[in-house]
Amino acid sequence: METRLAIISVLIEDREQSGKVNALLSEYGDYIKGRMGLPYPEKGVSVLSVVIDAPMEKINSLTGKLGMLPSVSAKALASKF
Repeated sequence: METRLAIISVLIEDREQSGKVNALLSEYGDYIKGRMGLPYPEKGVSVLSVVIDAPMEKINSLTGKLGMLPSVSAKALASKF
């Protein structure tokens, strides 16, 4: 199955959702190549960047599940190769 390299950007506006975000990321851990998280207390958010190499349906699935969590926004940017 063909995979794509993508970056998923995640904004968490409620720290109580962090456990659910981490559980989802663990679920897709076989595809995740790296992640970076930055707390931004001045704005009351946490910012995550997740690099993933996976089939497009897995990337969309993870992004959708993250975006359905309350106070969590997620967007993916995928490579063309």
